[in-house]
Amino acid sequence: MALLHISLHPPSPLSFQRSSTTIPALIFSRHSSAKLHQRGIKLAAAALPSESAIADFWRWLRERGTLTQPPPPVRPAVVPEGLGLVAERDMLRNEVVVEVPKKLWINTNTVAASEIGPVTLGLKPWVAIALFLLREKAMGAASLWRPYLDILPPETDSPIFCAGPRRSYPRCEVSASSLLINGVKTSTMVWLFKWNKDTSGTQLLNTTFGVKEYVQNEFTKVEDEVILPNKHLFQKTINSSDFLWAFGILRSRAFSGLRGDKLVLIPLADLINHNSSITSEDTCWEIKGKGLFSRELIFSLRTPASVNTGEQIYIQYDLQKSNAELALDYGFIESNNKSRELYTMTLEISESDPFYGDKLDIAESNGLGETAYFDIVLDRPLPPLMLPYLRLVALGGTDAFLLESLFRNTVWGHLELPVSRANEEMICRVIQDSCTSALSYYQTTVEEDEKLMERGGLDPRSEIAIGIRSGEKKVLLQIEQVFGARESELDTLEYYQERRLKDLGLSGEQGEIIFWESK
Repeated sequence: MALLHISLHPPSPLSFQRSSTTIPALIFSRHSSAKLHQRGIKLAAAALPSESAIADFWRWLRERGTLTQPPPPVRPAVVPEGLGLVAERDMLRNEVVVEVPKKLWINTNTVAASEIGPVTLGLKPWVAIALFLLREKAMGAASLWRPYLDILPPETDSPIFCAGPRRSYPRCEVSASSLLINGVKTSTMVWLFKWNKDTSGTQLLNTTFGVKEYVQNEFTKVEDEVILPNKHLFQKTINSSDFLWAFGILRSRAFSGLRGDKLVLIPLADLINHNSSITSEDTCWEIKGKGLFSRELIFSLRTPASVNTGEQIYIQYDLQKSNAELALDYGFIESNNKSRELYTMTLEISESDPFYGDKLDIAESNGLGETAYFDIVLDRPLPPLMLPYLRLVALGGTDAFLLESLFRNTVWGHLELPVSRANEEMICRVIQDSCTSALSYYQTTVEEDEKLMERGGLDPRSEIAIGIRSGEKKVLLQIEQVFGARESELDTLEYYQERRLKDLGLSGEQGEIIFWESK
């Protein structure tokens, strides 16, 4: 019998549900200083920059040539999400909001031109920019970038800032803030324990662990190779928490088309917040030439919809991201958006499978591989390649003849339809068992989660945790139901042998065998 390997965990720490990029390619996306987009949840006062810091930032922009005449039709302001851009006048759709010249961008060119440029050559772009941010932050008033750095949040509600390490925390109550447990303040310890408990069993928690481990490994490497050998450049200590902060800032503030080697921070423009009511992410920004012969590059941000004076300007961050990705990148979710509810199923051709080589060859010939990841979205059909791949992985016994070279060019077409009752029954039962097992790791039911959400009064991070785990369970229950229904129809399905007999004219429409008598 073939071995059917299924994993209900994320494919890798950094290849998020709808992302096709795997480690070590890091995907950075458009920012929000927002906590929960348009939900109106206020941030703690300590997390917000002071009025004087915002004024200093505005003055800095003017001195650096960003605020030309006439002045931009927006100003940064404290909004329910944190900081945002508020219209100073009525604005029509596709009007310019701000234009930021290249000299105010922070990218690898900025790093290369700085004092640490020579020692950052060869580093991943995000690592080099992270080191630049941390060094400039440590320089305080001596940094030309201080007014911008002073308005950056100390953290977001991304789970990377609230998930503890891969271990169980002791059950402890919040007591005096000076009390430490394992070097962590008790209050922080309880919060980390609460987050891990709230997200127990979720793919999000597992992914978050992977991301944090990845960042820690990158820090250890850059600390040994760059920071410690160059203490004259990094005079103040940079620790792993600092590095995680820089990672989170880059992940949350970079625009989606400006990532990888193009990774860049755009001060002022990166204050724009997300709103789910904006259903298009096209034409909200562009990089274009300006000035004599268009030699000066600027980042131009435009309104995707009309706004009135005093209203906040929003954009759509990314229509394709799942709630888990929104949570990881920005620290919010869209709890009422079914298209954001997603679960990733990982299928694998086992190396111990006696037909491993043949199956792998067939999978690769059809754009798949030894391991395949299928994103299943709530209330949507299964991915079209999922059932053929499942049938391939489960193929064995008397069905193994389809793996022969004779069928190599046609086998995938056969796998798009039921192969045999035994094959179809196997995948139905294994998938249902896997879903049941995955659901057992959650500590609440969907109904219990919905009651918690309806009751209200949740802090942003708890709302994210409950929303994510509820969404994952709904998708798992949907998968379980789909394959349960399919199992109940096994006797009514038409399999390869029946289809083959029909093609040869040896079977009637009702499946009866047709015999010819000699004349």
